[in-house]
Amino acid sequence: MNLFASDLDRTLIYSKRALHEMETPWNESMIGVEVKNGEPVSYMTKDSYDLLKEIATKHFFVPVTTRTYEQYKRIFIFNEEMPMTYCVTSNGAKIHYKGELVKEWAKTIHTRLKEDCMEKDELLQKLQIYSLHGELKIADNLFFYYVLKTNIDEDIKRELIQVAIENGWNISLQGRKLYFMPKPICKGEAIKYIIEREGVEKSIGAGDSLLDLPFLNSCQIGYIPRHGELTLEKIKNSTQHLTIQKGAFAGEEIVRNVHKQFIC
Repeated sequence: MNLFASDLDRTLIYSKRALHEMETPWNESMIGVEVKNGEPVSYMTKDSYDLLKEIATKHFFVPVTTRTYEQYKRIFIFNEEMPMTYCVTSNGAKIHYKGELVKEWAKTIHTRLKEDCMEKDELLQKLQIYSLHGELKIADNLFFYYVLKTNIDEDIKRELIQVAIENGWNISLQGRKLYFMPKPICKGEAIKYIIEREGVEKSIGAGDSLLDLPFLNSCQIGYIPRHGELTLEKIKNSTQHLTIQKGAFAGEEIVRNVHKQFIC
């Protein structure tokens, strides 16, 4: 069995804000895939949707997201229109199999958090001296992020990276969101677990941020959208490829390449 594991926001699906930032504004080739308060809030191209649906019908397609499970469920195409055996949410802290939480994995994460990193509340206290300008959000009581109101200074970012690393955490800046993530909560470890559980023969991954790199490294082939945070990093793995396109068309380019690998 083949597996395609992909990040969602800014890799496969895009808000209008994200499309605007990437100079690929919404157009009629894009369809709504997520609804919030009765309104569409995320999009992908129609061709991308059709190809992804065919992949999901014949192979394992695994959404891999930093969203909580509740936020993930707003993406109605994965709940109503495409067959989902697995999904990975909360950056790898939770795996759902056919809609049910995988308790074995949840127990593993709980143990690693106790052993390998500083408590969330302790780290938040350490960060108070930095006066980060933005709204603090806590996700599943596991990790947190700031929705920044202003751009963060590079010197401050380097200091934050150091503080995080020293205490068993990682950080990632995705658009306006600055994530602080415990090292045990890792998309890569979750995807390794699924690959081993299902005896996957061929695996392809796609993602745009530093939080995605561990699971891209766990897959045999990886795709990175040209607009992503990872484009600022030196890509050492020769099996990882940058897209030519940006925005929703980068997502379509990724899905087309996966479709060629799996279907043709």
